Amino acid sequence: MEHPLMKRIVELKERNYADYGQYDYAPKDFEDAMDNYDKLLDITGDINANIIGPNSEDVDAEGPHCENGRVRYASKTYENLDATIKAGLCGMTMPRRYEGLNLPNVVYTAANEIIAEGDAGFENIWSLQDCIETLYEFGDEDQRRRYIPRVCAGETMSMDLTEPDAGSDLQSVMLKATYSEEDKCWYLNGVKRFITNGDADIHLVLARSIEGTKDGRGLSMFIYDKRNGGVNVRRIENKLGIHGSPTCELVYKNAKAELCGSEKLGLIKYVMGLMNGARLGIASQSVGAEQAAYEEAINYALDRKQFGKEIINFPAVYDMIARIKAKLDAGRSLLYMTARYVDIYKCLDDISKERSLTPEERAEFKKYSKMADAFTPLAKGMNSEFANESAYDSIQVHGGSGFMLEYKCQRVYRDARIMSIYEGTTQLQTVAAIRYITSGFYEGIINEYAQEPVAAEYAPYAERIAAMFEKLKACTAKAKEPANQEFLDLCSRHLYEMTAYVIMSHLLLQDVQRNADLFKKSLVVFMNYAESKVEEHCNYITKLDVDQLDAYRQE
Repeated sequence: MEHPLMKRIVELKERNYADYGQYDYAPKDFEDAMDNYDKLLDITGDINANIIGPNSEDVDAEGPHCENGRVRYASKTYENLDATIKAGLCGMTMPRRYEGLNLPNVVYTAANEIIAEGDAGFENIWSLQDCIETLYEFGDEDQRRRYIPRVCAGETMSMDLTEPDAGSDLQSVMLKATYSEEDKCWYLNGVKRFITNGDADIHLVLARSIEGTKDGRGLSMFIYDKRNGGVNVRRIENKLGIHGSPTCELVYKNAKAELCGSEKLGLIKYVMGLMNGARLGIASQSVGAEQAAYEEAINYALDRKQFGKEIINFPAVYDMIARIKAKLDAGRSLLYMTARYVDIYKCLDDISKERSLTPEERAEFKKYSKMADAFTPLAKGMNSEFANESAYDSIQVHGGSGFMLEYKCQRVYRDARIMSIYEGTTQLQTVAAIRYITSGFYEGIINEYAQEPVAAEYAPYAERIAAMFEKLKACTAKAKEPANQEFLDLCSRHLYEMTAYVIMSHLLLQDVQRNADLFKKSLVVFMNYAESKVEEHCNYITKLDVDQLDAYRQE
């Protein structure tokens, strides 16, 4: 919250504080806005500590049920929903004219992380309010006025994309949308699968509206209102984790819907925006899981005694805990930098609908939209992997107790496993990021970071980051040199992680100079860890050769 970009974000979000005096909760200046953010996050933390967290074990054990084609949440999920609604934690980023809180994405991301630390399954239900961003951006004014206040009042949302034969390959979606001239509306027919919170009040649905097409150009986005009926829950999936979140198979049978935006742009434009928001949401969920893993590990290690002393004093244990904390801080730095980039470009995009942007604003919009697009797959992929690694290590710190269901660490472990899968696997995040690696875009960002002033005591860290960067550039050149796409694809995950480690090291170096007390230990540990990972990936690519491709094809 103390990052220098926050001034610009608040300035853009508040439109020079034009809402002050019109709404009793609108800030009058930057300091007032920051105070509002702090209070809201305090409230979120209080709800998590006293309601969501304590309820999580019961929610995990009971889970949701399917009754007569409808979802019945776990009993204490309703307590969680009631608490967040009464606290006004809904429609957080929406403008005040639609009864939203008009908060920057950075603040929403922080609230998301807090709730995910308490219960990642409930966070899935609560955070889907973010789907309203897509309706706000691409829907018409009538749709905004009808739907956004409902979400701000606490109604739930879902995004219905996946089908039995269309997972990562959304171009294969076949749910049929047919327009009725007689009724002047669209009807949806077909099946959706793996839909998070699938019995929500308001759905955004990807469907095929152009008959005879088989690719993304025939897909459009639709709004389905549960009040109209026509959709039933066939079943709720029996999952490894995130038990509080119902994952549904839905049957659409002449479900009345309305078009959101224009036809044919459902996948090409609207889902891409929807997915980027969802991926940032999973990145914050992952950081929440990392925080939970850290807290469980260190609290247990401080309390548990073996051989006459607390196990936190054994290097084998404190090494694991130090790495959990270092990855948490580095991943969090990446998450919030991404959220800041998203805030600036989204605010400018919103302003452009009200007036023409100045040349300086257009340049700023272009810069930050690209930065947001480049950083989102890094934040989602790396934090979801860190969540899995840290949850694993947290159980290891607990020893045999970690395998017992009464300890929270096992639930964090089960919940974290999906985070590197849904809303785009880590492999798909790599696909999204690789073009920014090969084009030199990340290289330009890293060069910019390297130009920032560094205090003398931290200069050795800057030099170590520069050495890692040289290895990244050499490996990128090696991967591109054969002009063989398959070879580049084989190298891409290694280049992706190398890039992320260099960027996170720079961000942590920036953080430690703003607050050494919070970040110095993590900088020391993370730099050692990052260097070892970069060296590992560099060694792998250095040894790899185009002639070895056949050895990797296990057929």
